[in-house]
Amino acid sequence: MKKLFSLFTVSCIAFSAMQARVTLPVHFTDNMVVQQQSVLHLKGTATGPTVTVKVSWQKSPVTAQVDAQGRWKADVPTPKASLKPQMLTFTDRDGDLTLQNVLVGEVWLGSGQSNMEMPVAGWGKVLNYEQEIEDARFPMIRLLQVKKVTNLQPQAEVQLNMGGWQECSPQYIPNFSALAYFYARRLWEELKVPIGIIDDDWGGTVAQAWTSSEALEQVQGFEQLIPQIRALNYDVDALEQWGEKRVDEVDGGTLRGWHLPDFDHSSWLSMDVPAPWETTPLDAFDGIVWFRRVVEIPQEWAGRDLTINLGGVDDQNITYWNGEAVGRTGSLAINTRYTIPGRLVKGGQNVIAIRILDTGGNGGLTSGKENLYVQLDDQHRLSLAGTWRMQASAQLKLIPMSPSPRNNANYPTVLYNAMIHPLIDFPIRGFIWYQGCSNVGADRQYESLFQTMIQDWRNRFGNPDMPFYFVQLANYLAPSDCQPDSRWALLREAQAHALCLNNTGMAVNIDLGDEKDIHPKTKRELGRRLAAIALHNTYGKKVPFTAPVYDSFNVVGREMHIHFALPEGSEPLVQEDRLPGFIIAGPDGHWHVATACTSGRDEVVVSCPEVTYPVAVRYGWADNPTCTLRTASGLHVAPFRTDKW
Repeated sequence: MKKLFSLFTVSCIAFSAMQARVTLPVHFTDNMVVQQQSVLHLKGTATGPTVTVKVSWQKSPVTAQVDAQGRWKADVPTPKASLKPQMLTFTDRDGDLTLQNVLVGEVWLGSGQSNMEMPVAGWGKVLNYEQEIEDARFPMIRLLQVKKVTNLQPQAEVQLNMGGWQECSPQYIPNFSALAYFYARRLWEELKVPIGIIDDDWGGTVAQAWTSSEALEQVQGFEQLIPQIRALNYDVDALEQWGEKRVDEVDGGTLRGWHLPDFDHSSWLSMDVPAPWETTPLDAFDGIVWFRRVVEIPQEWAGRDLTINLGGVDDQNITYWNGEAVGRTGSLAINTRYTIPGRLVKGGQNVIAIRILDTGGNGGLTSGKENLYVQLDDQHRLSLAGTWRMQASAQLKLIPMSPSPRNNANYPTVLYNAMIHPLIDFPIRGFIWYQGCSNVGADRQYESLFQTMIQDWRNRFGNPDMPFYFVQLANYLAPSDCQPDSRWALLREAQAHALCLNNTGMAVNIDLGDEKDIHPKTKRELGRRLAAIALHNTYGKKVPFTAPVYDSFNVVGREMHIHFALPEGSEPLVQEDRLPGFIIAGPDGHWHVATACTSGRDEVVVSCPEVTYPVAVRYGWADNPTCTLRTASGLHVAPFRTDKW
């Protein structure tokens, strides 16, 4: 009888829990961290007539009225950070909803593209990743990972991976953002308060995708697009047709029949594929390039559905088989696969045509040979690696926009709408950001776009001075001693100009890159540098956080003397007799590799035998320069130029 009573009691409790009608936003889960000394904005639905909110850090509960639509809101102040787990209980007439193991501490949101997304293991595999995973046992660090989703309109809810907030452990860290994790880990080591870190990013994406429509409408280049999106009532089909028409007008490839099987491409450039087109005479071309290839299909495959696997396509593509589009991808894809309908498949010669739009960095079909093939099934496969024909059609600066919002993470506003906007009522301390590779080549636009996005995010989260700390692009591509026309250098400069905004900070990354890998493995050191900015600027810790900053110059005979400011929290320059990375120009505007050495704690002397009358100096001004101008703690001077030629 006693056992029966116990079972009855458990059943009643379980039934009561199932009947509870209180709901919360999906990012309110067990194990969460709430920002200390803030106001927690709570909302959801309930059966009413009221919802009682009981939080374990205060004695008195809060009561919220449920409106006619079943919605309720309540604000609860949060206390100082504590290592003690807390509990939040929400009660309506149908039962209780309880969040357990909640901590009060510091919450940061990490966003950007693939160098922020890059996981500890997974496709990233940072240095010593196996040991890093084993060591990732920090129950006071909590992880939240936002699922990759797009939308043309601001959403009320995010979608999540990992089932919500989780304690940092070897179970959850392998596929979590390495940079966000190492940043949070460094904060925990120094502050000893709970750290909540939100992994909210998407590889290969542009800044305009992370910017709200209201803000983006103010940025040059987007003034027509945003009103058009509204005018077409956010209709994907209509926007796709409108966008394709505009791109086709610039591209002209389909108008000239480049997608059709009978087009003669014999005069086009030949290229061994897969490889980035930067290895061809196209070099650093950004924009639209067409690829064509004739493939011999066995007679027994005719009329049967096939699969074409293209591997990595950088960035956007439309793929045609015998003149008909069989698939499109709106952003950089790790592996692209399309089905070819049997009605398009004939025995003998078939023609593949691919229109690829590259927005910066590498472009083209870039995966290994094993990822480029067409197949009937796993036992019947033809490699597509080898010689293709290619032809450029339109430079990036002439292309008005991403042509389609369909499955396109690079379409303006779509990532802000789906992945940032749903979180704006959730109190956080600040943002960390690593993005820019996909905007290389559009540096002038990026300068205003990036600053606009920063200010817009701050306003949306209700704090115009919220800390925003970002990473400057790493060195990448072929090393160069003298590259005055580097577009990567221009994008780095555009990033640095955001330091004009209050409470911003930039982690310099010019020494940690890899010429062959746009995703350097050195994320732990980068996390240290990024966290040093927060520790100094946000938390008042006396730690070095920046190298000296270029300030001014003067000419002494044939020498250019470069002077640096030493902000509070910076160290003097390490003394060096030979400093690579400097180039110098005279009045003719011709650049030469310079000799340079430090002179005291805040000066570098630059000269060159070929330059009698120096007028300008640049440092670190290349895609992949050699830079050693640094402080004793390993913080590097950011690339700069004294001119604006």
